[in-house]
Amino acid sequence: MKFRQIAATILLSSATAFASIFVYNKYLQDKPGMYQNGSDNIPVNYAKYTSMPNGATANAAPTDFQQAAKIATPGVVHIKTKINPRKVSNNLERRKSPLQDMFGGEDDFWDEFLGNRGGRQYYIPGQMASGSGVLISDDGYIVTNNHVVDGADEVSVTLANNKTYAAKIVGIDPNTDLAVIKIDATGLPYLLYGNSDEVNVGQWVLAIGYPLNLDATVTAGIVSAKARSIGINTANNRKAIESFIQTDAAVNQGNSGGALINTAGELVGINSAIASPTGAYAGYSYAIPVNLVKKIVNDLLKYGNVQRAYLGIQYLDPSTRNEQERQELGLDRDFNGVAVSRVPESGAAFQAGIKRGDIITAINGVATPTVSEMVEQVARYKPGDKITISYLRAEKTYTVNTTLRNADGNTDIVKTSIIDRLGADLEPLTEREINEWRIPGGLKVMGITTGAIKKQTTMKPYFVILKAGDTKVNTVADLKRALEKDSNTQLVGFYPQMGGGLVYYNIKMSEEF
Repeated sequence: MKFRQIAATILLSSATAFASIFVYNKYLQDKPGMYQNGSDNIPVNYAKYTSMPNGATANAAPTDFQQAAKIATPGVVHIKTKINPRKVSNNLERRKSPLQDMFGGEDDFWDEFLGNRGGRQYYIPGQMASGSGVLISDDGYIVTNNHVVDGADEVSVTLANNKTYAAKIVGIDPNTDLAVIKIDATGLPYLLYGNSDEVNVGQWVLAIGYPLNLDATVTAGIVSAKARSIGINTANNRKAIESFIQTDAAVNQGNSGGALINTAGELVGINSAIASPTGAYAGYSYAIPVNLVKKIVNDLLKYGNVQRAYLGIQYLDPSTRNEQERQELGLDRDFNGVAVSRVPESGAAFQAGIKRGDIITAINGVATPTVSEMVEQVARYKPGDKITISYLRAEKTYTVNTTLRNADGNTDIVKTSIIDRLGADLEPLTEREINEWRIPGGLKVMGITTGAIKKQTTMKPYFVILKAGDTKVNTVADLKRALEKDSNTQLVGFYPQMGGGLVYYNIKMSEEF
């Protein structure tokens, strides 16, 4: 009797359990993608995907970087620079004191005696710095960043075998922040160019350089993004080109000019910048893609300067415009391409039939969904090169042929001008500025790059040039003629934000930079 009661109890418990499981599975279990903790929460589900095709395992074998590091490290060099103390001019408008009117005497004596604001000239102490570079030939040509050698009076290069050589600067390009230097040596190890177009997000890469004055250092990471523009070059130069490869390979001060390589040991970029709130590595580093580097280096070696081609358009990013501005241009946020806002008649785009409101989607068949990608593609060509432009107009796609031109609107070889050597990004004043400041005209310094202004003066951006010597300056052509007439001159102007007092800067264009 007792046995029957126990058996009945077990059977009843089992039946109840099976019934509970059945009801739960059929009616109560959470459905995939559902989250039942309140109706205001976003539906979520785990992103894990457990099915591995073709018998693959969940844990891939780690990549070994030994061979790549062994191949590339001997071709990366340590660059040290020295800038000598220099005398600069920064003369504010000078007014005679009553004592000088009474007793006479030279201006210099009274400036020193009275401590006139700004003084005549003063000295900037010398500086020493270091960076990295990459050997690109066995006879000593090295590519690095322009900012590594900018303004340097002495440049030395130490190889991975600890041999040190004096170097000379062959050419610079502030627009891309690249420079080529040369040492007198032969039989050197050098890196082979890779193809930055084939670099993909998620791909392993290595950064090699001499950070923080350490010996050759190798770090690894992945490509985080491509065609990044971070504003580090365009802050001082509107013509600057930024289309960086972004990685999370650790890069610090001193890595500038060093190599970014793939796992085959090929050069795919020149490390140039970091994004950091502290100035030290914080997870993001940026490299100039090697396909752009090759073009710049070839131009510097062949012509002495960069033969930069232009489409001849002004463009905009629709995401930065309000709804009315986009409607006026017939633009929508949801498209991949560069919106054309103006087409000067002297440019290549005008000759190809490009119009305001068109959306440029590709150059030579390479997609250009962003401004930085379009600029990088065009920067790979020189004036006179023929390209195809693909664009959208009224939701229809067109492809046209055109010949790229230089900044002057022709296909001639461009020689380094005296304005280039001056090192300023210049812009004529607008009618509004002329009326507001009650002046006949002038040139506004929008940015300062490598050249005489940076090396000889303390001029800052947004200085307005009124005269060069005795010549009034309203256009870039006016300033060019004045400097060609007298290479040692004085730039006269003012800072609008400082209340308009005249400032004088002495320039000697006869010096080498």
